[in-house]
Amino acid sequence: MYADHHHTVSIVDFERVNDKSVFVEVAGYDAEKGREFEGIVKFLDGMLYGDLVHNQRSTLSSSCRSLVRSKLLNDYQEGKFN
Repeated sequence: MYADHHHTVSIVDFERVNDKSVFVEVAGYDAEKGREFEGIVKFLDGMLYGDLVHNQRSTLSSSCRSLVRSKLLNDYQEGKFN
């Protein structure tokens, strides 16, 4: 029987380097590609950087990349990486 899979994303760990930058380790499952992923992204002055969320360099499907970006930005704005 076919199991319906969905994208997942979890925050594994984070480290605040100073008042302007924080590194976040994420892991999850890209349902479109059918594989797990992990990676590290960086917030610098509130901007999100990293190959995992980059439009051209990411190995994630566009829908999974969008979910990862949304989760990270929401968590950052809610102060979860302080």
